[in-house]
Amino acid sequence: MSYSASKTLPYRIEMYRQLKRKRTAIAYLFVVSLPVLVAIAVKFGPSGNSGGPTRLGSGTTDLIGLATIGASNFTVTMLYFATPFLLVTVIALFNGDTVASEASWSTLRYLLAAPVPRARLLLQKIKVSLSLSVLAVLIMPISSWLVGAIAFGIKPLQSPLGATFTNQVAISRIAIITIYIAISLMFVAGLAFYLSVRTDAPLGAVGVAVAVSILLSILDTITALGKIRDWLPVHYAFSWFDALATTIDYSVMIRGGSYCFIAGTVLYALAINRFAHKDVTS
Repeated sequence: MSYSASKTLPYRIEMYRQLKRKRTAIAYLFVVSLPVLVAIAVKFGPSGNSGGPTRLGSGTTDLIGLATIGASNFTVTMLYFATPFLLVTVIALFNGDTVASEASWSTLRYLLAAPVPRARLLLQKIKVSLSLSVLAVLIMPISSWLVGAIAFGIKPLQSPLGATFTNQVAISRIAIITIYIAISLMFVAGLAFYLSVRTDAPLGAVGVAVAVSILLSILDTITALGKIRDWLPVHYAFSWFDALATTIDYSVMIRGGSYCFIAGTVLYALAINRFAHKDVTS
């Protein structure tokens, strides 16, 4: 049988390799555990109606105060909690660990000697890491809605912007929010993958990607920076709040989503270019 570069390292094989790793199972476990732990804390902890207006489920008209009204409200609140750190960390893990871990195990050169072309190796890695990332983002609202339905029932979504949506509309709004979050995390994914190509230390790639995201989030809170904040990818992390209005204004979400998608794509391209000229010794 003749050699065909397009048949080396099939997607299903690489996907299976990544799915059977313990870090994948642990990452998904963390995603599922957030809504479960929050629901348990609310149901069996101190009453949400005491202790101040910012308490979870206190009944106030902000996102956190409305969290326990029903499954849809609980899901939106969990997405709000998960986006700035948990999902950032999980996406950074899936993308920052994928190439660097092969190098740390000294298996990267054997994959290339298979022979798997360098560009194809990275493209397959990118496809799998993005698939795992999308799955993590999808698991968050699905598990949150199921946990919320069990703990708080299925009721219309009450938006902190004053609107009330039927369950059918609520699910469509949650879908829009989820899609936007997935796109907005492209910057973190691309950055982590680029760092994964640059180093043989997977924890270093993951840690730096998360640290950069946190640093940019801190900078985004400094109003003295003015319009400079508009150029920070994390500036648009919560633009999905517009999806909770009676009539959705997509302008900011389109701007933020496009910016994060382009930034992530550029970082992936830089990773491919870097790897093409890298001296692989491990």
